[in-house]
Amino acid sequence: MSAVTPPAGRVVAWFSHGAASAVATKMALAEHDEVTVACIDTGSEHPDNERFRADAERWFDQRVVVLRSETYADIWDVFDRTGYLVGPAGARCTTELKKKVRWKFERPDDLNIFGYTADPADAARAQRFVEQNPGVGVRFPLVDAGITKGECLALIERAGIELPEMYRLGYRNNNCIGCVKGGMGYWNKVRVDFPDVFARMAAQERRMGRTVLRASGQPIWLDELDPGRGNYAAEDMSCGPVCSNVEQNWQVQP
Repeated sequence: MSAVTPPAGRVVAWFSHGAASAVATKMALAEHDEVTVACIDTGSEHPDNERFRADAERWFDQRVVVLRSETYADIWDVFDRTGYLVGPAGARCTTELKKKVRWKFERPDDLNIFGYTADPADAARAQRFVEQNPGVGVRFPLVDAGITKGECLALIERAGIELPEMYRLGYRNNNCIGCVKGGMGYWNKVRVDFPDVFARMAAQERRMGRTVLRASGQPIWLDELDPGRGNYAAEDMSCGPVCSNVEQNWQVQP
């Protein structure tokens, strides 16, 4: 899946404190002479992300431009001020803390580099992004190279970088702690790893009269969620031959 629009201006690699976006950024830096590396701080991610970003900057040999919402401090601020958690239209916090921040930074002639992987579900998301954003210059180097999420995790470790704490705790994505898009298994894991966040979201639900979970069309309150419900399995971190090919293009030692 190549660029939708040839780059006429900046090449912008969007680093999201995740393994996949880090590998996509490294690939972009190897391919282009000048790359702007940008990340969006939602104010609600694990504090270890600052350490990971510093390690990534040394790996990139380049500073990362950190962007933040000028309207909302974090996800809780969005919930309180908009009265919205999550619904058929998605998560309002994603729109306010990520999308609107990116839209303000973007320029019409940018070539945007995103870390969607070659895993089928993620590759489908990349295709939907292209379809829903006609005219936006975009590339998905991981999809083009056939690199999966598990291979990205392994590539980061092979580069000598400690994975973000959320991955080490067994989460598949390095999202905000207490993501409203998570399922029952995810929230039961949060209950164990971050009981204060679980309790805060449970109280937020009751205060707003809305839930983040539903089953068979019926709301499930977090403070009533059976601790045994859901299944949040760990993701494979294997790294196959494609990883070695990518590393050769970076001209770095694994």
